[in-house]
Amino acid sequence: MPEFSPSTLPRRLGVWTATAIVLGITIGSGIFRVPGSVAQHVDTVGAMALLWVLGGVIILCLALSLAELATMFPRPGGVIVFVREAYGPLMAFLFGWTFLWINPASWAAISLIFAEYLGHFVPLTDFGRRLVAATLIALITLANYYSVPIAAMVQNIATSAKALALLSLAVGIFLLGSGIDGALAAPISFEIRDVGGFGLALILVLFAYEGAAAFCALSGEIREPSRALPQSLVVGMLAVIVLYLFANAAYLFALPIDALKTSGLVAADAMTRTAGSSAANLVSALVMLSTFGAVAATAMADPRVFYAMAQEKLFFRGLGRVRPRSETPHVAILVAGAIAILYVMVRGFEQLATGFILGLWPFYALAVLGVIVLRIRQPELPRPYRVLGYPAVPLIFFAASLFILGNALIEQPGITVLNVGLTLSGIPVYYIWRVSTRNKA
Repeated sequence: MPEFSPSTLPRRLGVWTATAIVLGITIGSGIFRVPGSVAQHVDTVGAMALLWVLGGVIILCLALSLAELATMFPRPGGVIVFVREAYGPLMAFLFGWTFLWINPASWAAISLIFAEYLGHFVPLTDFGRRLVAATLIALITLANYYSVPIAAMVQNIATSAKALALLSLAVGIFLLGSGIDGALAAPISFEIRDVGGFGLALILVLFAYEGAAAFCALSGEIREPSRALPQSLVVGMLAVIVLYLFANAAYLFALPIDALKTSGLVAADAMTRTAGSSAANLVSALVMLSTFGAVAATAMADPRVFYAMAQEKLFFRGLGRVRPRSETPHVAILVAGAIAILYVMVRGFEQLATGFILGLWPFYALAVLGVIVLRIRQPELPRPYRVLGYPAVPLIFFAASLFILGNALIEQPGITVLNVGLTLSGIPVYYIWRVSTRNKA
C-alpha cells in the first residue's frame, strides 16, 4: 500500500504550543451552552456528573488511541492519514469529503457565538452578528495564511487566557455563591430515567469535548513527534476534563435543575445568580475570548486535512500548494475559511452544530479500530508510542461509538440518515475524480 507523500511543511510547533492547541480546539462554546441542553435530557445531578465523566473517559480513550497512530504516521492530515493506512484510499476520500462539508460549519457556529456575546456590549442586528462572525473567520484565516508562528502566538495567548478565565469563573461562583440554593444543595440522585435521552445528552457532551482528532491534523508540523504528540494529546485532554468537571460543579452549585434546563447561557446565568447582573459583562468577555481561541485553533488544524488529500491526489491538486514565503498550505486555508464564511451568512448556530458529531464520529471509530487492524496486518511497523491498555482502550471507544450512533438512529433518524447520505454521496464523486485524473495523466 503506497504511503502519503512526504510533508513539505516544516516542524515548528513544540510541546507547549501543541498542548495549547489541544486545549484551544476543545474549549470553545460547548462548555458555556451544553450543560443547559444536557439538563433537558438528563435531570438528575448524579446522571449529569456521570455523563461528563463518561464523556471524558471516552475522549481520553480516543486521545490515547490516536496518539499511537499519530506517532506512527506523523504527517499532515491526522484522521484521514490513519483511515487511509488502515482501510485504503476510498475510505480516506469519504472522510475528507464529509470533513470538507461538515467541519467548516464548526468554525461558523463558534464564530456566531462570539458575535452573539459581542452583542452584549454593542447592539447588533442579525445581519450585524453574521458580519462580525464572518470578519472574525476572515482575520484568523489571514493569520494562518501568512504565518504559522503568528497563528501559533495568537493561539498560545488566547488558550492561556481562556483556560485561566474558565477556572477563575468556576472558583468565583464557589466563593461568591455562599448560601445559594443550587442543585448540589438537594439530595443527589444518580437515576437515569431515559436511556435514549442519556445517549443524546452524551452526544452534546462529546461535542464539548471534541478536539483530539482535529489536533492530529497538525502531526506533520510537531517537533519530536514521538514524544510531543502523545504528551500533548494526553496532557491536553486531561486538563480539559478537569476544567469541565469543575465548571459543571460550579454551575450546579449556583443553579437548581429547573433553572439549568431553561438556561441557554448557563455560565452567564450562574455568575449572575452569584454576583449580580453586572457579572454578565465578565462572562460575556470570557465567552468571546474562549470562542476566539477555538476558531484560531481549528483554523490551524483543519486545512491540513485538505492539504493531505491533495498531497495523496485524492482531491484537487491545488489544495496541496504551499506558500513559499510562509510555508503554509495557503490554498487549503483559504478554501476552508471561505466555506465557513458562507455557512455563517446562511445558517444558524443550531443548524451548524447539530450534525457535527454524527457526521464525523463514524470515521473516528474506524480510525481507532485501525489501531487493532494495523497491529494485526502490519505488526512490523515502528510504533514509538503504544496505546496504554491495549486492546481494551480502543475497544471501549469503538463500543461507545456504536452505542452513540445506534441510539441516534433511533432517537434522531432524520439527521443521522442525512449524514450517512452525505458521506455516501462521496462514492460516485471519488470514482469520477479517479477517472478524470487518469485521463489527465
